[in-house]
Order: sequence, then C-alpha cells, then structure tokens
Amino acid sequence: MTDAASQQPDAPDAPDAEVIALAGKLFDAARAGDTGTLAAYLEAGAPAGLANDRGDTLVMLAAYHGHAGTVEVLLRHGADPDLANDRGQTPLAGAVFKGAEDVLDVLLAGGADPRAGTPSALDTARMFGKEDLVARFEVS
Repeated sequence: MTDAASQQPDAPDAPDAEVIALAGKLFDAARAGDTGTLAAYLEAGAPAGLANDRGDTLVMLAAYHGHAGTVEVLLRHGADPDLANDRGQTPLAGAVFKGAEDVLDVLLAGGADPRAGTPSALDTARMFGKEDLVARFEVS
C-alpha cells in the first residue's frame, strides 16, 4: 500500500528554500542600508516591491532604519513610496517617527504622499509635535 500524501506534488506556489533565503538577503540588505548589494539584486531582476509577511516592503525597512541612499535606489527601481504595511504605516510615516530627515527628503522627492496610510505621515508629525513637518506636509 502506498502513502497517497507522498505521491502528491508540492503545492505550485510554495516557495522553495532558495527563494526564501534570497528574500531574507534582500530584507537584511534593506535594513542594513547595504545599497550596493540591494542594487545588484534589483539590476538582476529582483522585485523592488517585495514585502514580508507583515507587509513591510524593502523601502519601508530601508526608510525605517534611516538609509536614504537605499530608499533612493529602491524608488528608482519602481518601489511604491506609499505602500502601507499591515498596520497601515507608510515608509514616510516611519521616517517621521524615526526622525530621519534625509529619508523624508528622498521619499518626498520620489512622490510619497504625506496623507497616505493610517496614521499618515502628516498625522504622525502632528502626534509628535513636529510642527515644521506638519507645515511642510500641508503644502505638499
């Protein structure tokens, strides 16, 4: 008697170990600001909009960790600056929370909307009393 489960093919959309390892490298590069490594993978066709199981994109991780150069490379490769994670937070709101002015500049230059997300970057600036950012975002 044969085991029916052993004869079932793998699910067609189940990621293999190599794909998971590659995604891990990309997320680690974004967190660490390893712009060169990330750029090489993007040039080779890695998706700039890759997100983890919490909805954090590469640009979200790079922005939250204060890596403006990495954010800029991701945006040049088509990353969406307004894509919110599972908590509704956008990269711009994360940069406001962290106080990363250079990241804010890159995201705004890349088209980020201060009103996107929940709470938005504008709401986050208001929550933390960052009146200079509130004024800047209200004219955007």
